[in-house]
Amino acid sequence: MQITAQLNNLRISPRKVRLVARAIKGMDAISAKFQLDYIIKKSSKPISKLLDSAMANAHNGFGLVKENMFIKDVIVNEGSKLKRFRPKGFGMASPIEKKTSHIKIVLEEKVPGLKAKSQIIPKSETAEITETTKEVNMPTKSKPEIKKELGKKGGIFGQVGKIKKFFRRKAI
Repeated sequence: MQITAQLNNLRISPRKVRLVARAIKGMDAISAKFQLDYIIKKSSKPISKLLDSAMANAHNGFGLVKENMFIKDVIVNEGSKLKRFRPKGFGMASPIEKKTSHIKIVLEEKVPGLKAKSQIIPKSETAEITETTKEVNMPTKSKPEIKKELGKKGGIFGQVGKIKKFFRRKAI
């Protein structure tokens, strides 16, 4: 089963994003996550968050195991361009295109059909648990007593309420 997650209009040029995308393509989802933490590129953090989102989609939406997923494909397309102008000499202006990216991650299962164990308790069992806990009085734990020592209290450098300054502008 293929699971996808998509990020639109990332304000990094697609050429720079593809460098990171090619590095993780075909890897396990979890090992790719660790790999992205150590890649020193601006686009590694958004791709890491997108990979987290895709793994969460697989786990929560379809009940798949995160450890069973690998990155089948990472597609980086060009998004819309922000058009700006830079002033030049003699009253002219030159155009600047600030490029954006659309990223799509496709996850696939290594072993098809492997599902996560659900932690859902049926309603009939939850009613029995709540009834039994109401009847049994659980002993409350009290906080341990803290013994306070009597005598001279020393603050920083043994002075009470005063802090010695390391640097003073004026001599005393």
